[in-house]
Amino acid sequence: MLNNLQEIKNAYEERDLVALDALAIPTYRVINKREDFRSALMLSCNKIEHLAKIETIEADCIILNLEDGVSKEDKPFALVLCAIFLSRHKRCDKKLVVRVNALNEGGYEEITYLNQFMPDAIRIPKIQNAIEVKSVYELLNKDTDLHLSIETSGAWKNLSSLKIDKKVTTFYLGILDLFADMKLPQSLINVDNPTVLYILSHFLVTCKSIGVKPVSFVYQEFKNLDMFEKWISLEKAIGYDAKGCISPTQAKLVNEKFADEEREIKRAKNIIKLFELNKELGVTGFEDEEFGFVDEPVYKGALVLLERNMSK
Repeated sequence: MLNNLQEIKNAYEERDLVALDALAIPTYRVINKREDFRSALMLSCNKIEHLAKIETIEADCIILNLEDGVSKEDKPFALVLCAIFLSRHKRCDKKLVVRVNALNEGGYEEITYLNQFMPDAIRIPKIQNAIEVKSVYELLNKDTDLHLSIETSGAWKNLSSLKIDKKVTTFYLGILDLFADMKLPQSLINVDNPTVLYILSHFLVTCKSIGVKPVSFVYQEFKNLDMFEKWISLEKAIGYDAKGCISPTQAKLVNEKFADEEREIKRAKNIIKLFELNKELGVTGFEDEEFGFVDEPVYKGALVLLERNMSK
């Protein structure tokens, strides 16, 4: 698929933005509408070696990150690289979400540029209120979903009013920035702290009440897997089924801990039924509103899941 990967690398290493931009071809993508993702893995868009592994990464949702972790000098290159890799994944079983920069720091311009490459969703950081959400909604490609990072005191205060349309589907809890904006010490962020328990519970219940998917916060100490598992256990007990990640190992753990076997089996059975019905009509690749793009590899994966379950 990425047969010109070396050409992309060369343009980036030579800091030739014009040559890189010439490789970004606007394209029609089949939008992945899945909302059952568990792991949302952050990938910085200035890391070509990471972007090249999108298809093999064990995560349900990939956050193509243009914001934190990308230097000011690298941001124009990261934006074009993001566009290039979107255009080369016209169909993807993983949800591809682009986290743009804050709206007053280039976010509007990035959304306008990315519209022609049709990301599955745009994620807006540092959102404050419904007026800002509406301004993005009016700009956004009609097929692309809108995700919001809840990481400011303004967003927290206005949480229940931020779903202005059905396209607003997902909120991510940015607990580190939220604590900083509220002037709360980050030392409070531990599994036994009552303030943290309140924030996790309130965030989940409010999201559920307005029909938005809540995604719990990214745990930065990615090597401390024991503590990461404690957070997952707590969040699962509260009612979460998705969490932000910064490493493939974290994503794998989230997928395992948040696995809903009954739901997965039901999903596999429905995919098998749909595929076999369409195959009788001579169609072996089609878009489904609930399951996204279904083709033979997806069908075979569903068969494997059922066979594995029957052998237990």
